[in-house]
Amino acid sequence: MLRVLKGVSLLTSFVLLIVLLGGALVTKTNSGLGCGKSWPLCKGQIIPDNLTIETVIELSHRAASGLAGMSVLLLAVLAWIIIPHKRETKFLAIISCVFLVAQALIGAAAVVWGQVPAVKAIHFGISLICFAAVVMLTLLIFERDRNYQKDTFFVGKTMKIHTYGLWIYSYLVVYTGALVRHENASLVCPSWPMCSRANNGFPTQFHEWVQMGHRLAAFILFLWVIIAFIHAYKHYRKERGIYVGWLVSAIIVTLQVICGAFIILTNLNIYVALTHAILISCLFAILSFQCLLSTRSKKSNTQLHQNKVIS
Repeated sequence: MLRVLKGVSLLTSFVLLIVLLGGALVTKTNSGLGCGKSWPLCKGQIIPDNLTIETVIELSHRAASGLAGMSVLLLAVLAWIIIPHKRETKFLAIISCVFLVAQALIGAAAVVWGQVPAVKAIHFGISLICFAAVVMLTLLIFERDRNYQKDTFFVGKTMKIHTYGLWIYSYLVVYTGALVRHENASLVCPSWPMCSRANNGFPTQFHEWVQMGHRLAAFILFLWVIIAFIHAYKHYRKERGIYVGWLVSAIIVTLQVICGAFIILTNLNIYVALTHAILISCLFAILSFQCLLSTRSKKSNTQLHQNKVIS
């Protein structure tokens, strides 16, 4: 049964990643009304007669979302039955289902109420939390029972500040990126890293400020993740999960910055833009799992020292 659960968890994580990509593709191709204002049907039909590229993209996204719904529900039920002994299982199962339902409802609202930028941004944010919850549940399923449950496992105050702070901050950065997309500000600054060659590279109007605000927020995220990784390298190399998590985070955030630059340099190439969305989604999921590991640290340094002396 555990092997089946592992397979379902991997499949569900992949399907949700496809849903995230589909949502980004819908936004970037302006296909949000590809099915008109009809939901859950498409233009009042299961498969409309006249198929445009926008309709195909929106309809495919809805189909992937439906498959994701069934997969998440199956994963939650199986995890609840097979690994109830892991303390985070039930919480993650509930969170994944709740945010999946919220994602579907907000997606429907975006169709019925029109493509309101705030609704579309919230839709992506909710989808991201659902994806992170499923990835965390997947990592929990593959985790060996003895990992991070030992009395010697300890995450210090500085590492916790980095972990929880970056988790919250990265989520806010996602919304600055969503604001850039929904305000059509992706290409208002033709240069990188500064906005343009005029006015010493500084923004001069609202849309340029939106773009440069996102770049600044992303740069701070990059620096913060690198600082956290250096701290993990110095103090947590023996805790493989912590160290590897921050190493992967540092690699992803570096690729994220490079990808952000190439969005401008390639004039908003769709493949580069979708890769950008994948990277931030994976980064948020990894930071979420780092938060989970940090909650398992129960003892202080003094207590650990006393335990070592006694043993």
